[in-house]
Amino acid sequence: MSGGLHSRRCGVVVSVSVRVPPPFSGWSLSLYPGAGEAGGCFIAAGERRHSVGVKGAAADPERAAHEAGRRAKSRLRRYCAHNRLNRLGTLTYGPPRCTDPRELRVHVASFFRQLRAVRGKPFPYVWVPEVHKDGVHFHVHFAVGSFIPRGQIDTAWGRGWVHIKQLNDLPVGSGAMAESRVAANYLSKYVSKSFLDTGNGVIRPPGLHRFDVAQGFKPSVVKVPGTSRDEVIEHASGAMGGRPARLWTSDEVDDWKAPPALWLQWDGR
Repeated sequence: MSGGLHSRRCGVVVSVSVRVPPPFSGWSLSLYPGAGEAGGCFIAAGERRHSVGVKGAAADPERAAHEAGRRAKSRLRRYCAHNRLNRLGTLTYGPPRCTDPRELRVHVASFFRQLRAVRGKPFPYVWVPEVHKDGVHFHVHFAVGSFIPRGQIDTAWGRGWVHIKQLNDLPVGSGAMAESRVAANYLSKYVSKSFLDTGNGVIRPPGLHRFDVAQGFKPSVVKVPGTSRDEVIEHASGAMGGRPARLWTSDEVDDWKAPPALWLQWDGR
């Protein structure tokens, strides 16, 4: 398909032919090789996909919140797996304890900034805030992917107590990727809780993320198009060097109302 584009140069109208690609119809898969994961759906010709709640209130706020939480958990899982974040830690406050979510972020930013300085280079990490059972005071859950001496962590925090452990109680041969997925599952429950409301208002004020990560370590993505579900699975499997260990399709859901969808996951080291 082509169209005409006109421009005026030095008083002369120039007609330029522009080729417009035909509408895409088929499967589109987003493959994250470093995270060993892929997901996508079928897109009908001419279909435009919109984000929920970009402007104005969502038609179904409960569903919008659920979808936002699901997407956040997926991003968290891919980031952890891609960077092999298999060490979980908790930062707890001593007196005076923190009750301000914005102040909390200042403290945590300072914590990781000091760790980067003492290590001499940036490193991947993710952290999630949690409110104590009293509904007022904060503590922090985080994950890293390499050994950091306990003394360096204690000194960098300096506001209370620290607990950290490596997730090595999985079956023999599981590897760092499997461990990092366990870490992501652990942190995901706090990602959901960070959106809860309390009698004192919203725990997470507008503009603050559900979780934060180190910049520069985002998983790379490869787009895999295809005319059928089997085709994109084959292309993705070829890129990953083998068939996925886990495969989910929307056919498994009886009342699925969205476009046909697909999710794949590979094991790795």
